[in-house]
Amino acid sequence: MPEEKPTPEPESAPAPAKPGRAERPSKKRDEEKEEPKGPTAPKKLEGVKEDFRYIVRMANTDLDGTRRVAYALTAIPGVGIRVAEAVSDLAAVPKRDRLGNLSEEQTDKIEATLGNLSEAFPHWMVNRPKDWESGLDLHAFGADVEIHRRDDINRMKMIRSYKGVRHETGQKVRGQRTRSNGRTGLTVGVTKKAALEAAKAKKAEEGGKKEEKKEEKKAETKEPAKV
Repeated sequence: MPEEKPTPEPESAPAPAKPGRAERPSKKRDEEKEEPKGPTAPKKLEGVKEDFRYIVRMANTDLDGTRRVAYALTAIPGVGIRVAEAVSDLAAVPKRDRLGNLSEEQTDKIEATLGNLSEAFPHWMVNRPKDWESGLDLHAFGADVEIHRRDDINRMKMIRSYKGVRHETGQKVRGQRTRSNGRTGLTVGVTKKAALEAAKAKKAEEGGKKEEKKEEKKAETKEPAKV
């Protein structure tokens, strides 16, 4: 008999391909790195003169020339917005103009006005009325504010006043609470716990000594009297 050929199996349908993830656009590694940019020039402002100054030096302080006069002067220690507006009015300088637009003559007027505030201001407007050395009403600004503050603290320490002693010990000076705020040094909770444990140990030792003494006394009373 002729050999039977194996019947070919029916071809199965190809499995559907799994939807792959969309390939992200690969970054070109060969691209040259951008060179670091240098310091950029300040942006040009509107209504600015050709000789505009971005930094104005006044009272040993660098002031921002892009700000308006009244607000730029507040960067000086001892000068607030109220004092700055009064100074600009006394110096006849437009307080809404930018400080960098002012000429050197105008800035010199402002600085001269700052030096004469004690004479131009009433006594209730200065920040140092009835100075203890001169007895005059002074207005400190610039570096003088820190100098006067340091001198006042040293004087209080020398005369041993209450505030001076508190300054020396580094504690609150103006009557604030110190129980739950202003704590310094080691953690208070840990030290308190250690102190309580030490006190308990000390009490236990004292109690043991007392018991020993009581037992000795009892033993002495029980002993028969010698004939």
